[in-house]
Amino acid sequence: MARYICAIDQGTTGTTVIILDDRLKVVGQVNEEFEQIFPKPSWVEHDPEAIWNSTRSTIRRAVAQAGIKPEEIAAVGITNQRETTVVWDARTGEAIHNAIVWQDRRTRGRIQQLADDGHEPMVRERTGLILDPYFSGTKIEWILDHVPGARRRAEQGELRFGTIDSFLLWRLTGGKVHASDVSNASRTLLMNLHTGEWDPELLELFRVPESMLPTIVGNAEVLGEVQGIEGLADGTPICGMAGDQQAALFGQVCYSPGEAKCTYGTGAFLLMNTGDTPVMSRHRLLSTAAWKIDQKMTYALEGSAFIAGALVQWLRDGLGFFKTAAEIEELAGQVESSEGVVLIPSLAGLGAPYWNPGARGVLWGLTRGTTRAHIARAALEAIALQNVDLLKAMEQDLGEELKVLRVDGGASANDLLMQMQADFLNREIVRPQMTDTTALGAALLAGLGVGLFSGFDEIRETWREAKRFSPAMSQQRRNQHLELWEEGLKRV
Repeated sequence: MARYICAIDQGTTGTTVIILDDRLKVVGQVNEEFEQIFPKPSWVEHDPEAIWNSTRSTIRRAVAQAGIKPEEIAAVGITNQRETTVVWDARTGEAIHNAIVWQDRRTRGRIQQLADDGHEPMVRERTGLILDPYFSGTKIEWILDHVPGARRRAEQGELRFGTIDSFLLWRLTGGKVHASDVSNASRTLLMNLHTGEWDPELLELFRVPESMLPTIVGNAEVLGEVQGIEGLADGTPICGMAGDQQAALFGQVCYSPGEAKCTYGTGAFLLMNTGDTPVMSRHRLLSTAAWKIDQKMTYALEGSAFIAGALVQWLRDGLGFFKTAAEIEELAGQVESSEGVVLIPSLAGLGAPYWNPGARGVLWGLTRGTTRAHIARAALEAIALQNVDLLKAMEQDLGEELKVLRVDGGASANDLLMQMQADFLNREIVRPQMTDTTALGAALLAGLGVGLFSGFDEIRETWREAKRFSPAMSQQRRNQHLELWEEGLKRV
């Protein structure tokens, strides 16, 4: 009997495939990075073929590492970097342009034009989002307007659009299925959050032909069958799909309204389950689809900080502070304070709750005594401090105080960062045993879709706490940090 799940986690800097058994024990795990492309300042692209090749490679290697036969895999789940936009030829499946990544800021002029023309209130009401280059709508429009002949071909039905979930589903099924799950579709500026369908008025506003768009589906149902992929048997069902942050919320078993998690990946993303009703933020947070299971929609409130782990990568690759990202904890721990050094990590604009796409990074408060250790510590503080703004806004929108925040993602393994987070938020921080919760969420959704799990109660029993961080900072010191942070924000 097939009893394993293959979870594909296609992220911003690489692809990870995890093979889990029906008790959610990891038996195989492989990660493969791919090239980041920066054609111009504030432009970020990926080669779709590099994404696809890394996906095929990690599937094959993870299954081999697990030592199982392809026929033993009961289901495939997909989770992905959201908003990243691919447009491809409907006949050949080949992309007509590099993927435009969620971090890309090239369409901020078009966004400003739409805002100046008064469209933001309607967009916010329909989508739960704000007008920002972050989302897919203006990325699609840009590709159609800048690739020769693309708009004509799109209007003739020759092109397809997809976020990465849709692109991978198309490729995994040999071009048979063009679909996107509701969580990813809700990040395009094109889906009506209240109906769960593409909105004709939004399609007209962003000049996107409906023929390009995938069918919107639920998150735990049979979406298609694998065809021609080494390591997987033909006919293996693809049964779970969700954007990375919604998958992490699911993997953290935040199934009740008010439960929240923060994922520390390339960016930092704080999501809170708001139940069956979307909450329209008064503080410029996002309302988004969390998942749709058994035809029931669940929503979430989200705060997005575009730079978190990417800040550590920048110190490693751009400034040569250390050789591996994990070394930042030791370096930052060499000093007990950043001594007034403040780093505002707006390397790709500022996300929620500021939404300033033109913001640049700031390193402020340097003295002759500043060392690499002080800057490294300021970087970790920045990752934690930006979440204070998000949580405050979220609590004000919901009218209640969060008691515990569950954390996951690569940087959640950094104990110093997690203690900073507890101190600055003045909240309990809980880290689970499995911190790859984006992949875990995709696996759980796939398991639900294929019937390996009976429901939410059974899944809740699998979640295990690994470590808890309690606030240990005085209110006076916390206020000092917050005041310096606010002063730094004024300088972007």
